Amino acid sequence: MKITAVISHILQYDMPEELGYSQQYYARRSAHLVEVRTDEGLTGWGECFGTGTVALANKGIVEKVIQPMILGDDPMDRDVIWHKVYNLMRDHGQKGMPLQSLSGVDIALWDIAGKIAGLPLHKLIGGAHRDKVQAYGYGMMLKRESLADHVARFADEAAAIRDMGFAATKMKVGLGPRQDVKLCEAVRRGIGDDFPFMVDANHCYTTPDAFFVGRALEELDAYWFEEPVAPEDHDGYRELRAGLKVNISGGEAEFNRWGWRAILENRGLDIAQPEVCALGGISEYLRVLALCHAHFTPVINHVWGSAVAVAANLQLLAAMPPLPGGLHPWQPMLEFDTTDNKFRDDLLVEPLDIQRQVKTSGGYVGIPGGPGLGVEPDRVFIRRYEVDG
Repeated sequence: MKITAVISHILQYDMPEELGYSQQYYARRSAHLVEVRTDEGLTGWGECFGTGTVALANKGIVEKVIQPMILGDDPMDRDVIWHKVYNLMRDHGQKGMPLQSLSGVDIALWDIAGKIAGLPLHKLIGGAHRDKVQAYGYGMMLKRESLADHVARFADEAAAIRDMGFAATKMKVGLGPRQDVKLCEAVRRGIGDDFPFMVDANHCYTTPDAFFVGRALEELDAYWFEEPVAPEDHDGYRELRAGLKVNISGGEAEFNRWGWRAILENRGLDIAQPEVCALGGISEYLRVLALCHAHFTPVINHVWGSAVAVAANLQLLAAMPPLPGGLHPWQPMLEFDTTDNKFRDDLLVEPLDIQRQVKTSGGYVGIPGGPGLGVEPDRVFIRRYEVDG
């Protein structure tokens, strides 16, 4: 079997409303799917992290840089292909967009391998440690509105996500430290004293400001404080973890095993959040997961994107060993964006229907059992939303 084509599909649509987080507002939803075709008719699907113009730039890397390197290769030689591509792109970027692009291709190769074997991806990895995972719902995005409007809306949205059946909820911050504490207080009021909530700063604080917010989160009994400072600020992460009781999480903006080795050896994370569609794909994710567990750092995958990304993460969460193990081990969760996302809800021939699963199963989502990722995108849907790059 040989690879005959590597194709990027950039999907976009205008969202019902503008949303934001600490770095920007956005009004258009994007997804970057990668399709790897073979001479025997099997096709694999993957996804690259990155939106908007980043997705369009990554399409060029996938089709103009990576595709010529691997045409004619055996798609089962995943590790050979990964290292060939990485080594040839190393001089031009060991992180960022080259790794995002490689991630989508690698995920598609794993999908092909599962289809060849007739097995779901978690079986190729070594089996399922769990046949379902709890999901947490995130929302409470920033808008161009007053602090008072944010406070009222965040309390209502948090309660609504709880009532949807999710096991926990996550909010965004980024208005400023004192304003953000008011938002966190509103979320705690909305969900009550016993429901878990997490706070995602998207690296908007200096270390002193992160301490200010983090101390408030201790009083509010938040579960974790996500990306409080810039991903490059390893010293800040270490100081925050040592000085705060709330769990410090992060890592979605880190790439490959070498980047992850540095942040794990720094001991700045209570919870690691690798992004499989960015760090180098499934091949590299498994190496990063082993590194995290070697440092006794639990993992809750960062999940963003279409149903392809969600399906890949469900397979990986099923195959993740418990850490440290025991009768009642700590368990990972699936991250689920509760805002409007047609590329997650309507992309597949057979939808995952996660919100229905969560509502009817006590907050749990099942693992797809079909070969490879266990899902198949609808080509008619793709053609409807695909844009030229």
